[in-house]
Amino acid sequence: MKLLLDTHIWVWSLGEPERLKPRVVQALQDPANELWLSPISVWEFLVLAQKKRVSVVGDPFQWVEHAFETLPVHEASLNREVAVRSRRLMLGHRDPADRFLAATALVYELRLVTGDERLLRAKALPLLSNR
Repeated sequence: MKLLLDTHIWVWSLGEPERLKPRVVQALQDPANELWLSPISVWEFLVLAQKKRVSVVGDPFQWVEHAFETLPVHEASLNREVAVRSRRLMLGHRDPADRFLAATALVYELRLVTGDERLLRAKALPLLSNR
């Protein structure tokens, strides 16, 4: 299975794994699964760190580098197809990060791992729920 980690799932898996449901932990640890991350999650994490909505020890930019060393993930490139798909999606809300993550999952045929209720309500989006 190819799994796209929502920003909070990525951050929790590295700093607060107790917030993850057992089925999500199992999926993330299964060597048969591929873990993917969108650059939008890196951007979103850095914005949240700057706004003090997430806390990390040390420099957030160094945290990102360490995160990529600690949890190997494939990077899902942000490209024209993802951008166009993000504008065609009907999610019921306008959060740009969510739109890009959903579009990335669809374009790259990935299952989005999330606990975000708004994304979990999305129709035709392959999901693994952390609820």
